[in-house]
Amino acid sequence: MSCGPRRLAIGFFFASIMTFFITIVNFNSWCPENDQLQLQDKELNLYKGRLKVLNSEIISCRKILKKLSEDSNNYPVNQMNLDSNYTHFSTIYAITPTHTRPEQKADLTRLSYALRFVRNFHWILIEDSEEKTELVMKFLSKSHLNYTHLSIPTPEEYKMKSRDPNWLKPRGVLQRNLGLNWIRQNLKPDEHRGVVYFMDDDNTYDIEIFEEMRNTKKVSVWPVALVGDLRYESPVVVRGKVNGWFTFWKPERPFAMDMAGFAVNLDVIFSNPDAWFSLQVQRGYQESSILTSLGVKMQDLEPKAQNCTKILVWHTRTEKTKLKNEELMRRSYGRGSNLNMEI
Repeated sequence: MSCGPRRLAIGFFFASIMTFFITIVNFNSWCPENDQLQLQDKELNLYKGRLKVLNSEIISCRKILKKLSEDSNNYPVNQMNLDSNYTHFSTIYAITPTHTRPEQKADLTRLSYALRFVRNFHWILIEDSEEKTELVMKFLSKSHLNYTHLSIPTPEEYKMKSRDPNWLKPRGVLQRNLGLNWIRQNLKPDEHRGVVYFMDDDNTYDIEIFEEMRNTKKVSVWPVALVGDLRYESPVVVRGKVNGWFTFWKPERPFAMDMAGFAVNLDVIFSNPDAWFSLQVQRGYQESSILTSLGVKMQDLEPKAQNCTKILVWHTRTEKTKLKNEELMRRSYGRGSNLNMEI
């Protein structure tokens, strides 16, 4: 266990006290009796008084050290941080599409704070834009995360309009595909071990879900809350095996679950180089399409989160911010918000 600043300070103080004590003893041992520099009784008594104070402080320091030792032994240390094979654990490669909007930085900031606690994590963040934006570049540079930053625009005919319902058109398709392409181009099947997770930027994640998915053999699955106009959607698990779907809308889909409800072993991605997301997939079938193209069968699914009985992911979706008063500010007061202020 490494020493904390308090222990180092106390240790240094203790060593200084002992050095002072030894110096006095040595001084008394070599000082000649008849030497003119012999200490007077008054000075000796003064030193004795100082030593008494120092001895008292030494006893106090010992008590503090004992208390710190007891506290460290009782502290609930997360076992994952003590594992000697830390660097050999599977890496989680999270592919996240993102696009410019007033809430973008807030969503990314909130998500990044959770991701800081995830070990062996690589964030592949892909912007829906011609070029990488300064806002996202600056955000990532300060995120303390291991990341790859990419960008690709969605064709205009497939872009969502401000008043469109979120289910009207496929979203994040080209961005997720660019993330998959980066993985296939930059990682090697014989060198890299890991899991691919399609992680939206406005969802909410318990960091436990990342440890749940880390040992995925082929495809792991779990429930997602606040989705499909239900409290949650979930795989139905019987005797440890997935045999159906708890969902209201089209439960007959091959894989009737949300994008945030599964993770794929890296070997499956490498073994199926022609598997991609598609702009032509009908509404609600994007998950089924990609998993089917990856050669996944129902029997391949590995239920996580206590056999899909525990919620670790929420499909929260940030509400669109109303900015109607910006125009009213300009009309009424002659000026609106400073557009150069990054929000």
